[in-house]
Amino acid sequence: MYCTSSCSASLGGSNVAETHRALIVQLNPSEDCTWTLERPENKSIRIIFSSLQLDPDGRCESENIKVFDGNSTKGSLLGKVCSKNDYVPVFESSFDTLTVQIVTDAARIQRSVFIFYYYFSSDTSIPNCGGYLDTLEGSFTSPNYPKPHPELAYCVWHIQVEKGYKIKLNFKEIFLEVDEHCRFDFVAVYDGSSTTSGLIAQVCGLVKPTFESSSDSLTVVLSTDYANSYRGFSASYTSIYMENVNTTSLTCSSDRMRVIINKSYLESLKYNESNLQLNDPTCRPKVSNVVDFSIPLDGCGTIKKVEGPSITYTNRITSIPSLTSELITRKKHLQIVVKCEMEYNSTVEIMYITEDDIIQNQNVLGRYNTSMALYESNSFEKPILESPYYVDLNQTLFVQVSLHTSDPNLVVFLDTCITSPTSDFASPTYDLVKNGCTRDETCEVYPLSRHYARFQFNAFKFLRTLSSVYLQCEVLICDSSDQQSRCQQGCVSRRKRDISSYKWKANSIVGPIRLKRDRSASGNSGLRYQIHQEETQNQPFNSLYLCSFMVLALNVVIVATVIARHFVHQRTDYKYQKLRNY
Repeated sequence: MYCTSSCSASLGGSNVAETHRALIVQLNPSEDCTWTLERPENKSIRIIFSSLQLDPDGRCESENIKVFDGNSTKGSLLGKVCSKNDYVPVFESSFDTLTVQIVTDAARIQRSVFIFYYYFSSDTSIPNCGGYLDTLEGSFTSPNYPKPHPELAYCVWHIQVEKGYKIKLNFKEIFLEVDEHCRFDFVAVYDGSSTTSGLIAQVCGLVKPTFESSSDSLTVVLSTDYANSYRGFSASYTSIYMENVNTTSLTCSSDRMRVIINKSYLESLKYNESNLQLNDPTCRPKVSNVVDFSIPLDGCGTIKKVEGPSITYTNRITSIPSLTSELITRKKHLQIVVKCEMEYNSTVEIMYITEDDIIQNQNVLGRYNTSMALYESNSFEKPILESPYYVDLNQTLFVQVSLHTSDPNLVVFLDTCITSPTSDFASPTYDLVKNGCTRDETCEVYPLSRHYARFQFNAFKFLRTLSSVYLQCEVLICDSSDQQSRCQQGCVSRRKRDISSYKWKANSIVGPIRLKRDRSASGNSGLRYQIHQEETQNQPFNSLYLCSFMVLALNVVIVATVIARHFVHQRTDYKYQKLRNY
């Protein structure tokens, strides 16, 4: 499986035939060891230090591991690791070479470093390997689960919940290769939004652990080597309200309202969670240190109301009357009315509490939960997970904007889609769709389809700019029963004033999209040199046509000038030119 070597051992040297290697490096005091890895053509390098035993009392300046792009320590520094770092160090490089330097201090203690590296194709991806999870609760599994996990996988899941909550992560199963130090296959859990935000645990083998974050974000990593694949893992998470001075809180999302009530507040009113109910009494809360009502927009007695350009969802939490007949009571009658109103590009959340003659008001701001992705075909079944996504010129691209909501009576309308060579969408930009009307001859917008806005267009490249193309779309969200809504009007060449102030909007961005030819251009210098040689050898023959070529070029310039003047008067928008597909 791996070899044990001294510091002077080679990690691989120029032996690029190896696709992977694992070894333990034993370190002595006052060492300075340097290795260089050479990658095969069209491959990237990933190097993982899954187990480190360095001087725990050493200073990072005198004992550390440094990784550089290039074939020496003078290259660009990718990162520096020492015993003070609380994470599993992982580095990637697409350079031809990568250099590792390990320096130790004079302390006479035992040190060892487990190093695993491999080469991989950056333009291929493993399905369901990592992603972003932003709902209040959810679940995810390793790729292929419950079948054996893939080899040489490195998957990262970022979990982000609402502010004021923390995350409880429960692994229903982890079944990975058993190792005392989890050096080969492992799951790493980080207390934050990145893989350097503090390691909670690095686990492997056959276990069922549970973890809890200290904030509203958590990161989970799966790393596997080239042998002994098992089932992987299955995990789920929930969000836990972090109790503070607030007695109650309300959040609204695209599919539910969530009400948190502190138990101490209920106790002050001489109530407990069993005394509370929604409009539908069968919907019960989750109880921990707080009482947590998760109320779907299309259930639990939620009342939907459409008033012109507004949609509101309302429910009510009330105290349950006593089963015994009473003439008098000294308990305050508790009534909590929760209301979510959809407005502008967000949801305005309103909640007020009535305790007989006492009213408490709270207003919060939320947003629609929308996402946009590229798909492999017009069936919109398999999303493209690669980033950047390399395409052929004029290749048909399929795009879907999704609204994540439990309300079945909402539809999504594609209002505007623009493209740009940069992610900040600064000039130049090019319109695909504007005011619901297609502005590009290859763009085709699909009919309204409930929670999805779909369209397709042919790939292109901006002239005189970088090869990337970013796509940003704005969608409108309407009630399907409103026949006068903007979504039902379709293409509007000139927007009326009352329509321009339409309330429900959401923006999504996807990119970059790049041409395959641009990705391989850097590797064609030899071909260009060969063509140049052939042209030089044929120079006497080509000179016979030089005069006629210049005359032809002059005519082309004249025609192009006339056409350009014509289009300047017709349209001032930025144009793009389709390139030939060689």
